[in-house]
This record gives sequence, C-alpha cells and structure tokens, in this order.
Amino acid sequence: MPVPPVALTKSAYAYDEIRRRILTGEIPQGSVLSQAQMAQEIGVSTTPLREALRRLEAEGMVQLESHRDARVTPLTADEARDLYLIRESLDPMAASLAAASRTDVDIAAIGEALKRLIPLSAAADLEAMTAHREFHRAIYTASHSPLLIGILEGLWDKADRYRQVGLNSQKDSAKDRARVQKEHEEIADAVITGDADRAREVMRRHVVGSLGRRAIGVLETA
Repeated sequence: MPVPPVALTKSAYAYDEIRRRILTGEIPQGSVLSQAQMAQEIGVSTTPLREALRRLEAEGMVQLESHRDARVTPLTADEARDLYLIRESLDPMAASLAAASRTDVDIAAIGEALKRLIPLSAAADLEAMTAHREFHRAIYTASHSPLLIGILEGLWDKADRYRQVGLNSQKDSAKDRARVQKEHEEIADAVITGDADRAREVMRRHVVGSLGRRAIGVLETA
C-alpha cells in the first residue's frame, strides 16, 4: 500500500495519485471508481479521497455518480475542439498582455521555466508534461489579469488529458521537437523583451501545432 509523502496532506496525495493514474491511462476513461476500493489501494480514508474526487470533478476529470462511485469522464472530439478554439484565442492574448505587463519577477520565472522544459516523447512522461504546462503558466501569469489567468488555469486542467491523447497518438520527429523548442524560446524572448505583437503571433502558431489540436483528429476517428 503506498504511503503519502510527509509534505502532502492525505487529500492532496490522493488527488495527485488519482490524477496521475488517469493521465497515464492506468485508469482508462469511462472507468468506474469504487471509493472504498480506491481509498484502500492508495492508503487513505474515504474522507480525503472524496475531497480529492471533488477537486478532480471541478477539473472535469471525474463525474461523481453516487455516494460510493465516481466515473472517469470520457474524452470527446467536441470538447477537444472547444478547448483548442478557446486556447487559440486566449493563449495569444495572454502572451501579448504578458509582454506589456511582465515584471522582473515574471522574467525570472519565465527564464527558469524555459530551462526546465523537457522534449515531449510518445511515453506518458508526466515530468515533461508538467514542465511544459509550468512554462505556459509562467507566461499567462505574467499577464497580471486575474480573470484571464483563472480561465486559462481551468482550460489547462481540462486540456491535460487531451494533450496526452495527442502525445500518445504518434511520436514526434526530431524536427517537430526542435520546432516546439524554438517556439518556446521565441515566446519567452518576445515576452521578456516586451514585443507584444510577436508574442501574440508566436503563441498563436504554437497553439495551432499543439497536442490539443492533434487530439481532435485522433478522437474523431476513434
């Protein structure tokens, strides 16, 4: 039975563990989760487990169906398309605002996030996925628009599973990985140097080539 890390509350540990299992496909979409069984598996009581499931429900990852059960929310091409279209508008807007509003603290955070980026592979590499998201979080946080930051946080919560679908659908070539890395560097440079128009355009291009867009085609043909 796993033991929760000391630094985490039992609820936070349960959230991280269930989310990890969903993102890696260890718990497939549509699966029914018995709260009693899951609590025993991961080594927590049902109270922190329910708290974790409510948090995952707010992110759209599970649906609470009864007092004892939850279901992993199925992935759909329609939701993937909606997420992509909204991100295509909001991510470039956030990058543009970030270029106009970034502080020295933001610049340092963006630089550190850029250093931690790891090329994404076909494997379910959550460390690389997390580093990718943290880079984008550093960009939209620098917009200093609380409403926009909150919206993008929610979108990325939902988009993580679709990114995984896109990632697992095909292995990126060395050329693809180089392109994505160059886009990240260009986004960071545009925001740091205060070039709002370039930040918007490079981010738009980045979203067009994103894993979320790739997931739409995968789910449409599934």
